[in-house]
Amino acid sequence: MLPPPPLPTHGRYDYAAWRGRTPYAWPNGGKLAVYLGVNLEHFAFGEGLGAELAPGGPQPDVLNFAWRDYGNRVGAWRLLETLDELNLPATLLLNSAMYDYAPDLVAAHRARGDEMAGHGRTNSERQSVLPEAEEARLIADSTAAILAAEGTAPRGWLSPWIAESRTTPDLLAEAGYRYTMNWCADDAPVWMRTRGAPLLAMPYPQEVNDIPAIVGRKDGGDAFAAMILDDFHERLRQVRDGLPQVMGIALHPYIIGQPHRMRHLRRALSEIAQHRDQVWITTAGAIFDHVANLPPGIVPGDPRVEE
Repeated sequence: MLPPPPLPTHGRYDYAAWRGRTPYAWPNGGKLAVYLGVNLEHFAFGEGLGAELAPGGPQPDVLNFAWRDYGNRVGAWRLLETLDELNLPATLLLNSAMYDYAPDLVAAHRARGDEMAGHGRTNSERQSVLPEAEEARLIADSTAAILAAEGTAPRGWLSPWIAESRTTPDLLAEAGYRYTMNWCADDAPVWMRTRGAPLLAMPYPQEVNDIPAIVGRKDGGDAFAAMILDDFHERLRQVRDGLPQVMGIALHPYIIGQPHRMRHLRRALSEIAQHRDQVWITTAGAIFDHVANLPPGIVPGDPRVEE
């Protein structure tokens, strides 16, 4: 009997067990890096994709469109106040449509020095269903808008709906991106292969994320805050093994910016901020910079070793 054919594989990285990796530290000497991924998103009216507060009816779906728009008009500003109050940096996962729709909001984050990362043109579309040339155009459009407004091109990318085609990592590397947040397969950064330059897979949460927690599982704001703190304190315990971890917290202002949820989020972030002497509260881009400058062979998939 012939053996079964091998399972299809993506070929982007090899298996690397957590146990046995080489330890390293973050810039402050700690082992836990924490970043906030704030999603600023704009949606088409009367068409396209979008999270739903309630089952959508025929278009135009005013209920769900207006609920999402609340985030840009109100919720994001309340979140900004909390970030300022606690002196917390953020990585903005930015739909480029926000530059035309809510320029004041983007400018407020720019004034704080927050990192701008690419997040497509709008979350009303998925790049995974596009032909390669059209997907490349989507990435180029989003990148060009950020470059024109900020003066520097984004280095990190999160696809709308975390949707990838088979060539997305290749297209991102060819467009000049250095890290992707699409692959949530690890608690520390790992290098990925592309048909061009290597791409760093930056841990991005699919659990400590208000969309799957609150929209998907219907958790309350208190349960989401408890999830954040349980994740944080368990990681502080785990990093005693010497291996560094990255903890991301994914936030969407139309969800977490509702007053009854903001109260719980503020409590959770306040507690994390009190541990600045133990953890590195930073941005995804700063994590990339540190990892990219580690000695060869420290991070799984290091292209300098594979050459």
